[in-house]
Amino acid sequence: MTEQLAAVVERSRAEAATGALRAEGVYDDTRSVFECGPEAVGLPVTRPPAATDVLRVVVDETQTGSTTLSGLLRGRGWSETELEQAPESWAVVGGVALVRVADCPRPTEVGEALLALVGGADTVLARESVEGPRGEPDVTVLAGEGDTETVHHERGIEYAVDLATVPFSPDGTERARRGKQVTDGEHVLDTSAGAGSLTLPMAQGGATVTAVERDAAAFSYLVENVVRNGVADSVETYRADCREVVEGFAPGREFDRVVVGRRGARSHLADVLRVLGPGGTAHVYATTPDMLLPERPARRVRRAATAADRSVDSMEIRRVGGDSEGVSVVVDAVVT
Repeated sequence: MTEQLAAVVERSRAEAATGALRAEGVYDDTRSVFECGPEAVGLPVTRPPAATDVLRVVVDETQTGSTTLSGLLRGRGWSETELEQAPESWAVVGGVALVRVADCPRPTEVGEALLALVGGADTVLARESVEGPRGEPDVTVLAGEGDTETVHHERGIEYAVDLATVPFSPDGTERARRGKQVTDGEHVLDTSAGAGSLTLPMAQGGATVTAVERDAAAFSYLVENVVRNGVADSVETYRADCREVVEGFAPGREFDRVVVGRRGARSHLADVLRVLGPGGTAHVYATTPDMLLPERPARRVRRAATAADRSVDSMEIRRVGGDSEGVSVVVDAVVT
């Protein structure tokens, strides 16, 4: 399909420029004039004008419903230089679109464009990073209703979550991986369960999960999601620090698998490894500067195993993401 073009001119010159474009034979009467920033308008043309003075010629995607963010922003008058700084990707969790706009001009316009672009989204959030000891999301409402609470549907699981208060990754790769790795009847300890991001797929995969979460907001969503997904018989929940829970276990209680989040329980890794049965697997999440990979996370797991009078039989380190703090990895270690 041939691209439809528009000539951008100052708003004060719109009438005169329209007449000049008509006289040149390039004005397109089948389309409408559109806003192109606060001081300019886009005049529809059939080809770039040769004799009429215009600010620039852009692709007019306003009439066809652009399927690209850059197309919508171009229609709002963004220059090619500005478009180079526009987000190249975004994510959708339930009814909320998440986007990074740290280096982007006119972020509100990005939010408004995404609201028009993403079907089913009623709120757009700028989500730059996490902060604080519990990894609280750093979010700002860019457009829409501003409701940060949503229900995300993924592979037959429902996750109720407030994206302004509870960490939740839009990338479901690790959730799917954990659900597929467990076997029926496995006993799993999830030491930083959050809203149930990994607990739920493991429970649906046939495991019995002990889910620990100390944050009140996250714990409330964890309990709700356990009930919502019908796995209450497979999930035991604790609102507490993981060390307190581990210390309260009956002597000899062991797990086939433990999951240690990148925040919270990592400082208690040795305590957690003590309740991992021989030959069990530990999944330890961490964020590390790229230059320190893979040595730092591997060293931490081996030191914790030694402190727990255990040894690491095998280890695999995978990259699962990244943010301003470094590269997010998971250490999958078989401990004997």
